[in-house]
Amino acid sequence: MTVNSDVPAAKVLRDDGNYVVVQPSRRKRRMSTLFKPVGWNVQSLVDSVHSGVIQLPDLQRPFVWPKAKIRDLLDSMYRGYPVGEIMFWNVSQEDTSRAISGSTERSGSHQIIDGQQRLTSLYSVFKGQPVRNAEYKEQRMLIAFNPFTEKFEVTNTAIERSADWIPNISAFFDNPFKVKRAFKRRYEDARGEIDEELEELIEDRLGQLDNLRSYEFTVVEIQSHADKKVVADIFVRINSEGVSLKSSDFILTWLSVFWPNGREQLEQFARNSRLTPQRASEIAEAPVRWTPINNYLAVDAGQLVRVLVAVGQNRAKLGDAYNALQAKDRHTGFIDGARQEIELNKLRTALPLVIKEIHWTEFIRCLAVAGFKSRKMITSDMNVLSSYALWILGRTRFGVDLTVLRNLMARWLFMSQLSGRYTGSAETQLQKDLDRLSALESTDSRHFINTLESVINAELSEDFWTLRMPDALISSSAALSPTYQTYLASLNILDADMFMLNNKIQQWMDPALPAEKGSEGHHLNPRKYLQNSLGIMDLKKINQVANFAPTDWSTNIAISDRRPGEYWPALVEERGFAGKSLKDQMFWHALPDRWEHMEYDEFLRKRRTLMAEVTRAGYEKLLAGQSPSAIYETPTAASPFATPEISDLIDTGILAVGDVLSPIDESLRIRAEITESSTALVEGHEFTTLDSAAHHAGADNMSGLDFWQRESADGLTPLSSLVERQKLTR
Repeated sequence: MTVNSDVPAAKVLRDDGNYVVVQPSRRKRRMSTLFKPVGWNVQSLVDSVHSGVIQLPDLQRPFVWPKAKIRDLLDSMYRGYPVGEIMFWNVSQEDTSRAISGSTERSGSHQIIDGQQRLTSLYSVFKGQPVRNAEYKEQRMLIAFNPFTEKFEVTNTAIERSADWIPNISAFFDNPFKVKRAFKRRYEDARGEIDEELEELIEDRLGQLDNLRSYEFTVVEIQSHADKKVVADIFVRINSEGVSLKSSDFILTWLSVFWPNGREQLEQFARNSRLTPQRASEIAEAPVRWTPINNYLAVDAGQLVRVLVAVGQNRAKLGDAYNALQAKDRHTGFIDGARQEIELNKLRTALPLVIKEIHWTEFIRCLAVAGFKSRKMITSDMNVLSSYALWILGRTRFGVDLTVLRNLMARWLFMSQLSGRYTGSAETQLQKDLDRLSALESTDSRHFINTLESVINAELSEDFWTLRMPDALISSSAALSPTYQTYLASLNILDADMFMLNNKIQQWMDPALPAEKGSEGHHLNPRKYLQNSLGIMDLKKINQVANFAPTDWSTNIAISDRRPGEYWPALVEERGFAGKSLKDQMFWHALPDRWEHMEYDEFLRKRRTLMAEVTRAGYEKLLAGQSPSAIYETPTAASPFATPEISDLIDTGILAVGDVLSPIDESLRIRAEITESSTALVEGHEFTTLDSAAHHAGADNMSGLDFWQRESADGLTPLSSLVERQKLTR
């Protein structure tokens, strides 16, 4: 081989930190045969997507851009700006592809490696086809164009009413002549006759719009002989730049290349956790008997990966799991194919266990047994995911009896949330738990049971009940406090009544009930009373969880802003509480003797201690297998977790660009700003939904509409109230 001595050799950094020297002629030849740039215009791209020639491999996360980003893409193309390259893999693999369009006319010869969001968006706009968003719901990308200002905008009600806009450019691309004629007629009806100069301007501008079909993309085509490992590596490198990818994303990418069927099963389970069997059947156009929908958690594929690697690879740290799957030799940097196959087989064995109907259903039942009624009571997704992994190991590896395991895992879930076991260094803690089980000398069920029992007993010690739990109740965020939510779970286990009512708390916490008919938390010492009479202005102090009790809206109204010494005896008399019924109320709701006359600080201190005692009583009843919360009914309605995208809230006028949002819990010091891209900017991170923004702020158990409030000159308004107000005006 002849080496060109005029061009210096290149030093290439390997994954192990060492450099290798690559001669220029060899490097050039390898690069030129690996990929080549090819020009594709927009019309060819969208037609090829529609026919199935271009297909979408499951290499990327299942979401499309917000509408504002599609608007900006079209605007840049209209002005002739570059909008980035697209990358294809020129290989037909029917088992690794899914057409964006759903077409089955032809098997794909081009699979998208980079540019999925742009191409999916263009396909939706130019073909007028709906796409599925992150919640797997169909939505159309309606973009409007103003030929007079040459401006693109997300379609809203005002634009639809205006004669200056083409409200849906998808209709224009479908039939330019028809839409152009209708636009002119509508404009003349509203503005008067179109003169020659204006006619020429409209023709010119709409001609430019139609020319978007000819906009040319540079497509980098990876050749068909490229190894799967190379394709996966290219994707990871491209999508790591400027994007905060999680370790689960890397694992999902790896699965898409080496085990696409496994990736698809994870995606299907995640999708169906948001759908009733009826709705899933409609989408699949085939009967679906069961879905994993539940009242607690709508999982995503990344969360399922965490359970999968815990069960299959005995790993809690996803970074370690990914490195094991790559199977690279630390010294040579080469991949050990045999090791890689071993790690993959571990996941192949584990996946059927993770997505098995009986496993998921029985585990979800454990949450009900533990007193938790809904998503709002589960403050950590990691607690649920980690406990599910342990449940699977107990049932499969150790063969624990189902009845025994149900009670044991219910208590484990109770303990884990109460103690914050999987908050903070969650992966480290889960790894310790996995290692405990791996270290057992036998797979006898007694060893599994004894191991978990010893952990529970160590965590829920005497000191925990008398010292640590009362201290943990020093919190001003009832909705986000794992300790307070577990106290409420204990009230369900104890079959307690609501504050000053003869109705069971667990019945009123039914997630199927409308919010206005469910339970509410009310200040035992009302806010205005504390502010106006006692001069306490600190919201953190006013909103201490020890100052809340679950009741209904009518009791809220009856209490109003009165001091406890006034409303308490009146309620006791009016509602006929005496003897045992009054004693039960005092116990369940942790009310100290003569609490209505206590100094506020003394009341909080004593009530925290009593709340810990009530929680302990609930746990002991759970330990005895006497929880009345064991009945769990599968939801019959669609999952309530998803909220509209920010772009939809802007379209309907609930939000506007520049709006500032803050948590309803005013003790949380975090802000979100609505951007021109229809995202929420929180601490330098952008989110397309308020749910994901709330999740970033630490709220796993609240929807974005319930978590955020809008700041304005008129004060603070909860977004949920704005949404309800708009519904009433329709």
